[in-house]
Order: sequence, then C-alpha cells, then structure tokens
Amino acid sequence: MDIHEELHSTTLDRGGTMAQSLPDSWRRCSDRLRAELGEDVYNSWFGRIELESIDGGQARLSVPTRFLKSWIDAHYLGHIGSALTAELGPMARILVTVRSAVRQEQQPPCVRPGCGKSPPDASQEDRFSAARRAAARVPASPAAPEPLAGSPLDPRLTFSTFHVGRSNQLAFSAAQRVADNAGGRTPVFCPLYVHSAVGLGKTHLLQAVAHMAASQGRSAIYLTAEKFMYGFVAALQAQTTIAFKERLRAIDLLIFDDAQFLQGKIQTEFGHTLNALLDAGREVIVAADRPPNDLDALDERIRSRLSAGLCVEIAALDEPLRLKILEARIVAVSAMHPDFEASAAVLAYVARTIRSNGRDLQAAVNRLLAHSTLTGAPLTVETAEIAIRDLIRAHEPKRVKIEDIQKLVATHYSVSRADILSSRRTAVVVKPRQVAMFLAKTLTMRSLPEIGRRFGGRDHTTVLHAVRKIEALSANDASLREEIELLKRMLQE
Repeated sequence: MDIHEELHSTTLDRGGTMAQSLPDSWRRCSDRLRAELGEDVYNSWFGRIELESIDGGQARLSVPTRFLKSWIDAHYLGHIGSALTAELGPMARILVTVRSAVRQEQQPPCVRPGCGKSPPDASQEDRFSAARRAAARVPASPAAPEPLAGSPLDPRLTFSTFHVGRSNQLAFSAAQRVADNAGGRTPVFCPLYVHSAVGLGKTHLLQAVAHMAASQGRSAIYLTAEKFMYGFVAALQAQTTIAFKERLRAIDLLIFDDAQFLQGKIQTEFGHTLNALLDAGREVIVAADRPPNDLDALDERIRSRLSAGLCVEIAALDEPLRLKILEARIVAVSAMHPDFEASAAVLAYVARTIRSNGRDLQAAVNRLLAHSTLTGAPLTVETAEIAIRDLIRAHEPKRVKIEDIQKLVATHYSVSRADILSSRRTAVVVKPRQVAMFLAKTLTMRSLPEIGRRFGGRDHTTVLHAVRKIEALSANDASLREEIELLKRMLQE
C-alpha cells in the first residue's frame, strides 16, 4: 500500500486520527522549507499556511489572503511540493485555497431561538434575508491611506557615537556628505551603496543619516527590506498601492537597509521606486551584506543601478579601532556601575582577541561586567580570558559561501562565474562547474536542491552526479586531489 492509500485508509478507518497527524506532517515540511529558504523568507510567506487535507495524491493547503495564495502559487509551489514529497511521498497535485473565502461560503452558525428543533417560519427567514441584502448594499468605507511610516530609529545610533578607523573612514565620510546635503544640492554620489559583514556598522551609519536628516527637517525615511515588504503587502491588501507608491516617491532621501532580503514582486516595486527617485534627482542610500553584483536574487537592472553610484565596503575592524570601541563602551558602562573598572591590559587583551565585529565587543564588555559585579573578583587578564572564552573564534572554521566557491573556482580554472552558472557543456566549463558543486556539498550545509538552484537552477540530480563524478576522479587522480585540497584551504582561510 503506498503512502496515499495508507493516508486515505487512515482517514476512513480512524477518522480524527488523520486530522491530528496533518499538523505534525506540515510541521516537518515547514522545517524543511525553513532550512532550504532561510528563516526570513519562511516567516514572510509560510508562517500562516495550513495543511488542510491529503487525499488521493492531492495536498490541499490554505492561506488567509488571496495575495498570499497568488504569491505562493507563483513562487513557492515547487518548494512546497518537494517538501511534501520528501515527507509524505509523491504528490500529483498541490492546491492552495483562501481560508477566508471558504469560510464566507459556509452557513453561519444558527443562534436564533428554536435552532436545531424546528426550521424558522418563512416570514422570519424573509426578514433575515432582507437584513442581509440591506447590509450588502451598504458600501464599505474606504480605508484612509496611512502615512508612510519608516522603521524605528535607535536614538543612540548617531554620527557622534560612530567610531571611525581605517576600515570605515570612506563609508563614514560618504554618509556624512549625504546627510549634510540640506540645501538640496545635486547629489554627487548617488546612490550610495554600503556593504559589509554583520556587526561592522552599516545600520549605525544609515540611522545616523536618518537622525541628521530629521533634525534638518528633510523629507527622509529609513526602511528595512522587511518594513518595505510588509508596507507594500498591506497596501496591496487594502488596495492603496497607488497612494503607497506616491508617498514613497515624494521623499527627498530614501535610506534602505538589508537589501539582500529583497525578492520577487517586492524587489520589482523597489526597482521602480529606486528608478523614480534617482531620475528625479533625489538621494538614496542602500546597505546590504555583499556588493550589488553578488545579490543573485536581485534583478540585473537593480544591481546595475546600485552599482552605478558609489559602492563602499566597511572592512573588518582593525585592532586600534576595536580598542577605541571598547574604551567608549567601558566608559558608558562605568557611568552606570561606578565600581566597575577594566585595566588597559584587559582592554588590550580583549581588543586583540575579539576580531569578529562590534556586537561581539559589546558582548565581551557585558561578560566582563557580569564577572566583575557577580563574583567580586578583581578583573585581570586571566579572569577576562575565562569570561570571554565563548566569544573567541580564532579556531572556528570559516563559514564558506557558495558564491565564494564559485568565484574562486572560476578564477582558478580561468573561466567566469557566469560560465559556471550557464548551460554551456563544453569541457572547459563542465569540470570547474562540477568541482564547484562538489566543494559546495563538502564545505556548506546546503541541500542538493538548494545547491542546484544556486548553480543556475539545476536539478538536484545534476549536483549529485557532479559530486560522485569528482569523488571518482579524485580517487585516481593525485593532481585533481591536490587542486581540490588547495581550493579547500583557500576557502577556509
């Protein structure tokens, strides 16, 4: 008996047992979708899906809005099908319905006296029908368009609290240049695009610009990709998209954070907004965790427009800058805890040891404070080493990205990354592509379908074939083994 027959018989033989198993089945599918697509994408589009039934190879799911249904049908039906197939077996059809529409068609529960005992008389039913028709004729009041609200600003994130060093001097100066343009001068560097790894100050700089623009009375808005997405979806649901677009295009300065999370129809609307603002001579600042050309999920036209301005990277914090940040945070903590002291030797040790980002430096200060105040022991280099040892990442393996693998392999074999992602099947391209797929499977936690998607939308069986092919070749080819080991070391350094 296959899985569908078993599920069907379970429904017939045990009634409610099957209904109870559906949430568990969907929970397991959800875990797969979350691992494959990431937490942000999952929370945006999959959090309100419910698995209603599975019968005869057809899975029926429901969502609360028509917009969500159309979005899932257009972009994620294949992902859902793969997850359901992996958990429950092959699905002949996946049907997504709108819960609200289904419930409106159902008869409302009877609350009139005598319900369940005898049907109401005809005159009583006529009165209820007339009341329903009268209510249907009353036009709904259109929702008044709400003002375009930006993402919340942290009052501590200003230019005066931003610490400048060699790694962020250019980004700081460029952001100040944009913030100082209160006279409406023609933007020189527009758009300004800032990128870096997490915790190096992108958001701090963007919010500092927003604070200064607000103090000057300029029409500016700070938006994260998430806030932009929810604002646009809400406008679609309320049928106020024209008002949403007009309000966004009327501002003087758009400050946009976390552009790497843009996708689908949302990124299309962002592209239209970006073009409208730049063509009108307005200013735009965009931040992301990688350069524009590495944002593979973004439309090529948007990447090109972002690259046309000033693109600035905030590099890793050097030791003098880390020490400067630590000293400032120790001063701030000491103002609240006068008995807390950290010697120059302790600060120098922490600045030398914590090399990752500013958030880990703040975490180190919190641990030093806790150790000093809770134990009462003097804060020495030895006790500091114990307090922050969980933050020391010098011996942790570097997290390797598929994009980094593709770039390195392309350079090593003298081909372009576009060649590796293309459909070309010449020998000069096939080998680098297979090596890159093999390294992606070996050095990352990505699944075979995800790796295939990142290699030009290929099937997972293509990735599996490439992995097995390179394994077989390297077993008999010492030269290829050395090449792969060299690439591994370069990626993990």
